[in-house]
Amino acid sequence: MGEDWRSMSAAALGRGIGAGRIDPRDLTEVFLGAIEAHPASDRIYARLTPERARKGASAAAARARSGTLLGPLDGVPISWKDNYDIAGEATEAGSRLLAGRVAVKDAPAFAAATAAGLVCLGKTHMSELAFSGLGVNPVTATPPNAIEPGRAPGGSSSGAAVSTALGLAAAGIGSDTGGSVRIPAAWNGLAGLKTTAGQISCEGVVPLSTTLDTVGPLCRTVEDCALIYGALMGRKPEAPQPAALKGARFLVPETSVLEGCDPEVSAAFEAALEALAEAGARIARADVPEIAEALDVGARISGIVNTEGWRLWGDLIEANPGVMYDRIEKRFRMGQGGTVEKDREALEVLAGLSRAVQARMAAEGPMLMPASAILPPPVDRLLADEAFYAERNMMALRNTRLGNILTLSALTVPTAAPMVGLMIVAGPDQEAPLLALGRAIEPVVG
Repeated sequence: MGEDWRSMSAAALGRGIGAGRIDPRDLTEVFLGAIEAHPASDRIYARLTPERARKGASAAAARARSGTLLGPLDGVPISWKDNYDIAGEATEAGSRLLAGRVAVKDAPAFAAATAAGLVCLGKTHMSELAFSGLGVNPVTATPPNAIEPGRAPGGSSSGAAVSTALGLAAAGIGSDTGGSVRIPAAWNGLAGLKTTAGQISCEGVVPLSTTLDTVGPLCRTVEDCALIYGALMGRKPEAPQPAALKGARFLVPETSVLEGCDPEVSAAFEAALEALAEAGARIARADVPEIAEALDVGARISGIVNTEGWRLWGDLIEANPGVMYDRIEKRFRMGQGGTVEKDREALEVLAGLSRAVQARMAAEGPMLMPASAILPPPVDRLLADEAFYAERNMMALRNTRLGNILTLSALTVPTAAPMVGLMIVAGPDQEAPLLALGRAIEPVVG
């Protein structure tokens, strides 16, 4: 059954545990064994936590025997991005700048997931300090794309995605500041949820932007996203029933989010829209000028991630020349001239644009767009060509970062085309209806 377990959703594994068909101890050993046997495991996992995993699995097995399971995910093994603090474990966030940094207490998100019975297999590799949408990290490791190993895995939650897609974890926990859950989810054939900023505590998560950082899961199914989202929120994990698609309204913004897409992405997106229309959805196409205005705020006023990132890490970067990957360091240094006042001005402008976009969605439905405008680029070319790296990174992030700078919720689901995700964007704190829509959309477009 081991191979079957590795391809099952977290929800299905939880149901197997609840029905007595799966022993959490056996399940954990299957995953640990698969990780040990995989030839790229050291490029996917930064470090494993086998003792912690076995202890958690044994506790879950005891609860299963006594009929006191903590919920539908009790005993399910998952991975954690290496920017989450776990007491007694190293948290280095993909950077030699943080080598040897050991957490003294658990991040609240980790504590909440553990309280739901989720079992920690280990910490996964990531883009350095979470500052890239490509997932390429020559300083520590670059995980292979799960579908085409020579391509970029997506970032910054690269290992979280690949560990899940390759059956080396039942799900992965990542973080998303500009697309770092949704891009690797899309490029590895997964569902990924970007939560509303501030909804799940980022305490104990190595920061990139205190304004835009969010916590989110990367999963095989939207149902898994919903259950793990509930666990991370510290409440009983529940998945909403799929919404009705017949008569459901959606808005496709005829704006910059559709420009410059790879042909495969455009074709997959149009095929997904056609499938939704055939299922009874009502899809309107319209100009949403606020989107282009929002994407321009960074250039006109302030690139908030750059300026906040430099304020957080600039002193450490300056004190350790040559330690950071030079392309990531250059992105941080772009924030040197920023000010708190300019950040505040940018956020005020973005708040107004967000209100306008939310009003459009209230009238015309959630927005649909490609999760990433591009397919994952070849890693070799990214490493060899700095200009190509910079251009592809910004194109990878263009659509997803709208959800962050406009403080929205968003979900990507796989389409029928490999490495292409369909992103559904909703207002802030709309995760429940968003996940219900995602459950309905997933089988139609995938």
